[in-house]
Amino acid sequence: MPGTLYLVSTPIGNLEDITLRALKILKSVSLIACEDTRQTSKLLHHYQINCPTISYHEHNEQERSQYLLSKLSLGESIALVSDAGTPVISDPGFVLVQKAIEAQISVVSIPGASAILPALIGSGLPSHEFLFIGFLPSKQAQRRKKLEEIKSLPYTVVCYESPHRISLTLIDAQEILGIRKTVIARELTKLHEEFLRGTLSDLSTCILEHPLKGEIVLVIAPADQTTEIPNLDKSLSQMIEDQMINNNLDKMAALKAVARSLGISKSEAYRRLQMEEKK
Repeated sequence: MPGTLYLVSTPIGNLEDITLRALKILKSVSLIACEDTRQTSKLLHHYQINCPTISYHEHNEQERSQYLLSKLSLGESIALVSDAGTPVISDPGFVLVQKAIEAQISVVSIPGASAILPALIGSGLPSHEFLFIGFLPSKQAQRRKKLEEIKSLPYTVVCYESPHRISLTLIDAQEILGIRKTVIARELTKLHEEFLRGTLSDLSTCILEHPLKGEIVLVIAPADQTTEIPNLDKSLSQMIEDQMINNNLDKMAALKAVARSLGISKSEAYRRLQMEEKK
């Protein structure tokens, strides 16, 4: 029988952020495919895991996938890890997973650390609906095009960014997205973990004066679909009706816009609307 491909999440900084299940899998497989064997060896050494490792990165992904598939087909089980966090998310692995599924090899995800959710939930920005877009393009024209694509979306946007490019990204985002609450989550789970909060303009100015180092997650508030500050003296139904008329929205889209303007979830706004209608 074929072996199993395990997708194992590893710590993003603090080595204690690994699950017991992940450690069990890493100790039991025949081989660990790593983005960088030197980086993964630090984790394995810390937990006294002696499993053989092999490199698997963007430059050898196609060739190495075939080799790993042959091992899996012979009954060996393999763990795929990235340098930090959850593999396949903005890291190599998609090709191997896709080919393993096509070959009817079992693929098992072992959940664990990822920088996306700690940044989002610690940002204080709306988290009930969000869009993760990986890394923004490094070239300015492509980056600005991507920002234009997300400009009107009603979701909190989460992305990764490098410290040497964050300043340029904030400038482009400020010009295209306008006034948005924004959070930079830096060095999550590490000794110098930091959350910087403000508008895109505030953070752009701050970083020009004090350049950043380390791993960065950028969290940007959703587009504001309201044209004016809601009058809190109005009933929810009146506010929703105003949204429908002024912004040409259907009822559910208007409800979502009102909920966002009040800083509550759509489900909470719907609950309050139902209570209001029963009175």
